[in-house]
Amino acid sequence: MTFDMIIVLAVILLAVILFATEKIRVDLTAVIVMGILLLSGIITPEEGVSGFSNTATVTVAAMFIVSAALQKTGAVNSLGMLTSRIFKRSYWLGIIGTMLVVGVSSAFINNTPVVAVFIPILLTVSMDNSISASRLLMPVSFASMFGGLCTLIGTSTNILVSAIAVEHGLEPFGMFEFSIGGALLFVAGMVYMVVVGIRLIPDRKLDQDLTQRYSMNDYLIDVVLLPTAQSVGHHVTDSPLIRELEIDVLEVLRDGRRLKRPLPSIMLEAGDVLRVRCDVATIRELKDRMGVVLKAEHTLREDDFDDEDLLLVEAIIAPNSMLEGRTIKGVRFRNTFQANALALRHRGALLRKGFSETRLKSGDALLIQVRKEDYDTLRRDSNFVIVSDIELPTYRKRKIIPALIIILGIILTATFNVLPIMVSAIAGVVLLIATGCITLEESYEAVDWKVIFLLGGIISLGVALEKTGAALLLSDTMISLFGDFGPVAIVAALFFITSLLTGIMSNNATAVLLAPIAIAAAASMGVNPRPFLVAVTFAASSSFITPVGYQTNTMIYGVGQYRFADFLKVGTPLNLIFWILATLLIPLLFPF
Repeated sequence: MTFDMIIVLAVILLAVILFATEKIRVDLTAVIVMGILLLSGIITPEEGVSGFSNTATVTVAAMFIVSAALQKTGAVNSLGMLTSRIFKRSYWLGIIGTMLVVGVSSAFINNTPVVAVFIPILLTVSMDNSISASRLLMPVSFASMFGGLCTLIGTSTNILVSAIAVEHGLEPFGMFEFSIGGALLFVAGMVYMVVVGIRLIPDRKLDQDLTQRYSMNDYLIDVVLLPTAQSVGHHVTDSPLIRELEIDVLEVLRDGRRLKRPLPSIMLEAGDVLRVRCDVATIRELKDRMGVVLKAEHTLREDDFDDEDLLLVEAIIAPNSMLEGRTIKGVRFRNTFQANALALRHRGALLRKGFSETRLKSGDALLIQVRKEDYDTLRRDSNFVIVSDIELPTYRKRKIIPALIIILGIILTATFNVLPIMVSAIAGVVLLIATGCITLEESYEAVDWKVIFLLGGIISLGVALEKTGAALLLSDTMISLFGDFGPVAIVAALFFITSLLTGIMSNNATAVLLAPIAIAAAASMGVNPRPFLVAVTFAASSSFITPVGYQTNTMIYGVGQYRFADFLKVGTPLNLIFWILATLLIPLLFPF
C-alpha cells in the first residue's frame, strides 16, 4: 500500500464520517474532500474541478430545470388532485393509484418536486377522510424511489453511474436499459407495501388545528397587562417584562385587534394583550409577576392567528434551502421572510424550547405566522415547501402540452442515440425557457446547487481512487472475501454495501465511491462490469431504512410525525427483498 493510497483511504473514512454525522453540509464535505486531494497533490487542479464539467453534473442540473418546468405547468398537481378523489371511495384504491402516479412520474422527472407537490394534497386527503397522514406519505416517498429505478433519468445517481462508466471507456447506459429490472423491483415494492409495509406504519392522525398539532399551548400564551404592570408606558423591546425574562413577543393585541405597527415602535398600555412564546418555567414565573395576568382559561387555536390579515401555515425546509445548517435566530427569520417562526419539528421531535438556535435541516417542519399580504412571497420562496396551502398556486396550464412534447423529445432523442443525454437535456432546457414553460429566474432557482457542488466535489474522490490504485486494492479485498462464490456474490456484496452506506450518507457520494471499485472488481475477475454497476445504481436509489438516506424521506419525516424507528421497521424488510431480487435478477438481465 502506497502513501497516496493511505491518504485516499483516510479521506474516504473522513468523508463517510462527515456525511453520516451531518456535522457540516454534504456539499461542503465534498468540497473539503476535493481540497484535501488537491493540496496533497494526489490529483491535479484539472482533475480536481473536472467534476463540475462532468457530463453527469451538467445533465443533472438540466434535469432539475426540466422537472421544475413540468411542475410549473401544473401537470403533476393535476394528477395529484385526480388521484386524491379516489380516496373518498377507498383508501386502498387511492393509495395504490397515488403510488403508481408518483412512481411513473418519478421515472421521468426528479422525484423531489413530485413528492413536494403531493405532500399538501395528501395532508388534505388525510384531514378530509380521517386517514392517518403517516399511512399516506411514507408509501408515496417509497414509490418515488421505485420509479427512479426504471429509467436513466429517474435519479441523478443513474446519470452519475452512467457517466463514470463512460469515463472508464465503457458504453453509457441507455434510457430504458434499467427498465425491466427497475419495473420488476417496482412491482415487488408495491406488493410489499400493500400487503405488509403499510400495515406496519403507525397510525398517527394529525390534529386538524395547527396549534394543537404543534402543542402550542404548552409554550405560547397570552399575557394581559394590568394598570399596575411595570411594562405599561414602555416600548415593547424596552419593557421590564421582556428585558428580565426570556420571552419572545409575537404580537400585541389592543381592544381585541392586533396592532400592525412594528413591535419596537409600540408603546404598551394597560389592558394590552401580549402573545408571547416562552418555556414552562417562565410561564410559572409570569404568574407571580405584579400587574400581569395570564389568559389561562383561553386555549389558543388556529383561529386566534387567522385574524383579518394573519395566517398560520406549516412549511417544510426545502432540500436545497439556504436555511440548512443555519438557525432561525441567525438568519433573522422575522426580518428576512416577514414572518414569525412559532414552532419547529426537527428530525421528528417537536422542540418547545430554544428552537430558534437549533441548526435547521431539510425536512424540518416550521409553524409560521405570516401576514396575508406576505403569504404569496413566502409560498414562492424556494427555501420552503408549504404543506398547508390556503389556496392553489397559479400554474401555466396552457404550457402543459408544449412542456410534455419537449420532455418527450428529450427522452426519444436520448433513447435512439440521436443526441447524447446531456445535449438532449440542455436543448430541452433552452426550448422550455424559449416557450415560456419556465422563466430564466425560475431555472436558476430550480437547480439544487447543493447536489451540483456535491457532485462537482465528490467526483474528484473517484478520480483519486482510480489514479492511486485504491479502487483496485478495495476491489481485490472484496474479491478475496466473496470471489470464491462467483460474480453473483460480488453483485450481492456490492448491493448490500451500497444500501448500508446510502442509509447514512448521500446516495450520489456512495455511487462515486463504489462505482470505480465495481469496475476494478470486474476487471480483476475478467467479467462484464455492467451487472456490478447496475447493483450499485439500484442500491444507491433504494434507501428505505432511514429518514435521512434519501431526500424524499427527509421531506416527509417532520410533517408526517414519523420516528426513526418507523423507517427501520418498514424499510428493513423492503431493503432485504430488493437485495435478494436484485441478486437474482441482475445476472439474468445483465449477463457477465
